[in-house]
Parts: sequence; C-alpha cells; structure tokens
Amino acid sequence: MNLKTKEVNGKGIKITMESEGKEVARGYLYLISNDLHHQPYGFMEDIFVLEEYRGKGYGKKIVNSLIEEAKKQGCYKLLGTSRHGREKVHKFYENLGFHERGKEFRMDL
Repeated sequence: MNLKTKEVNGKGIKITMESEGKEVARGYLYLISNDLHHQPYGFMEDIFVLEEYRGKGYGKKIVNSLIEEAKKQGCYKLLGTSRHGREKVHKFYENLGFHERGKEFRMDL
C-alpha cells in the first residue's frame, strides 16, 4: 500500500472592527476543502475583542460577519472551538445558533 500526499489549497479571510484607527475586534475564517464535499467548510479562529470593548456587541458583529462570509463562500458548515471552562463563551455561540457536536483533539507541535 502506498501513502500519497496531495496539496490542497485553502483560503483565509480576516474580519476586523476598528475604533479611532485601532483594531479592537477580529476574527478569521478559513475555508477548507476535502474530497467528501463539493463545497468547502468554514473554520472560525482567533475571535477576539479587546477587554475594554467587550460587552458592547463587537464579538457578535464579528461572528455574524464570519457566518455571512461563510455563506457567501458557499460553505456547507461552519466550525468554531472554545476551551473547557469558558461557559460564557459557549453560551455566546449557542445564542448565535451554534451547537456542540463533539470534542476537539489537539496536538501542539
């Protein structure tokens, strides 16, 4: 049996919010393709709001923009992750329509 490697190109999109020329919120959308689907899926990463801007709806605006961009890009699903113990963040995602589907396994390299 032979092991083959095939390069698959991806795409990343960064969405930001600025106040007075300063980036105060951001989120990344990565589009990932595989041989199982004709459409890519989206992966949200590094969603962040500066502490002094939290609670003002900026995170919601960033995530909603990522959702809309994923739809625009033809994604069939959108994934996001959050660490254990971040119940406030988990509730935030659930309120936006996301639901828990499993566990994330990670290996730091």
